[in-house]
Amino acid sequence: MIQIRIEPSFASWRQAARGLLTDGVEPREVEWREAEDAQASLGLSMDAPVAGESRPLPGFRVPRRFVELAEAAACHADPQRWALLYRLLWRQTHGEPRLMEVASDPDVHRLLRMEKAVRREIHKLHAFVRFRTVEHEGGTHYVAWFEPEHPVVERGTPFFVDRFPSMRWSILTPHRCAHWDGEQLTFTPGVPRSQAPDEDRLEALWRTYYASTFNPARLRPAAMRAEMPKRYWKNLPEARLIQPLMNEAPARVREMLRQQAGDGE
Repeated sequence: MIQIRIEPSFASWRQAARGLLTDGVEPREVEWREAEDAQASLGLSMDAPVAGESRPLPGFRVPRRFVELAEAAACHADPQRWALLYRLLWRQTHGEPRLMEVASDPDVHRLLRMEKAVRREIHKLHAFVRFRTVEHEGGTHYVAWFEPEHPVVERGTPFFVDRFPSMRWSILTPHRCAHWDGEQLTFTPGVPRSQAPDEDRLEALWRTYYASTFNPARLRPAAMRAEMPKRYWKNLPEARLIQPLMNEAPARVREMLRQQAGDGE
């Protein structure tokens, strides 16, 4: 058994996978380890092989669809994702070139589910990040804390560069942190929640906005919880309003109906 240590990124996995393919190493012979993991006590441990430095790259070709899905799946939290990707790569380059067209295949199905989970988590990142103001070096810096289920920061934060290009901001998570200084997007290791700022003046603005847009007549608790799972509530300034607004909704709907009935007389 060969243990391969890689950085937890698609680029690092791809480099290692190319080297393994060149050497004809079958998936069952490889145990994938991320660089942060402790050294294993069994088997051969080695850093990821660097394909192309001492031998030509293999002439293997895989569908672009696989590459796109693999890049997304690399941001999933499943520690077995690297083994899955290499197994799919091996199968496509060893007799199953159209494997990605078989959605019912267990490996393909698992990859599709991973990609969907990562895509959904990026959507939550975009929807539930709430910046707080921090005075830093004579200027205003905006800092947000987010706790993603999957390590999607590097894949998901370019969205904020396009949306807030003139702001200096940081998004802190336990996995990875993103920082935009107005010119360059950089990443640093994750941090604990204690390093994120506490409540600031923007909190009241978020709560006012949420309360003003809340429509009790369209309240669907199950759908709301599906779109905004409770695990996100603790980091949302408007979250403290959710339950009170839900409790008040029936009375507010009755009042709305009473007023509409009165207008129709």
